[in-house]
Amino acid sequence: MKDDGRERINIFGVLLDRVDYNKACERVEQFLQYSGSNVIVTPNAEMIMAACKNTDFMEMLNTADMCLPDGIGVVIASRILGDPLPERTTGFDFMMKLINMAEKQGLSLFLLGGKPGVAQKAADKIKAMFPGVNIAGTHHGYFKNEGEYNILNIINDKSPDILLVAMGFPKQEKFMIKNKNKLKFRVAIGVGGSFDVLSGDVSRAPVFMQRAGLEWLYRLITQPWRFKRMTVLPIFLIKAIIHRLFSGKIKSNS
Repeated sequence: MKDDGRERINIFGVLLDRVDYNKACERVEQFLQYSGSNVIVTPNAEMIMAACKNTDFMEMLNTADMCLPDGIGVVIASRILGDPLPERTTGFDFMMKLINMAEKQGLSLFLLGGKPGVAQKAADKIKAMFPGVNIAGTHHGYFKNEGEYNILNIINDKSPDILLVAMGFPKQEKFMIKNKNKLKFRVAIGVGGSFDVLSGDVSRAPVFMQRAGLEWLYRLITQPWRFKRMTVLPIFLIKAIIHRLFSGKIKSNS
């Protein structure tokens, strides 16, 4: 669907932006030029399958201002369905591009999420990697509903340009979409477990596995308790094959 220059493809009801990293960065530049808050989500196969079972979650994803395909499974599914996405745009890698952008343009960041102390450790790592970046504040993601009002006030007091939300799905998407008009930020993005990686608490897959789209295999090897969650990927791809066989090629919303 073309909406302010957007072109999206529909994968099982979830509308994904047809962008690569460069186009996604260009769109963020556009967000930053105008007033208002913009939310970015990064669905992978697991999130799309969850959205198929939960219409509220699907609506959250489709309400976002940019929906990036995170995970090689989503890209493979788009190829199976006959309307390939240009590339996967992982939440972690895109977050790092936003941080680099923030340093170069003097934009402020707020890190929300992770266990107590993790967001601050991630912020310290960011400062070491990008010395000129402005970290407006950090806060853990382990707050209950009654504590949300306080979190909103803390963030609004800092008015960050970019809000990084690492609370896992669907909590982070719900927080961003529900509070979009209550929070003072220019761009917010859900980044899942990225703070754990930045802080050093969790290791990311070696570069060669990242390039080969095998991060899922690395996580399975290093975190075998994730096996049940990992079974979603083959089911997702089988669903794509069945859809193509019986429904034909998907059509872009443009």
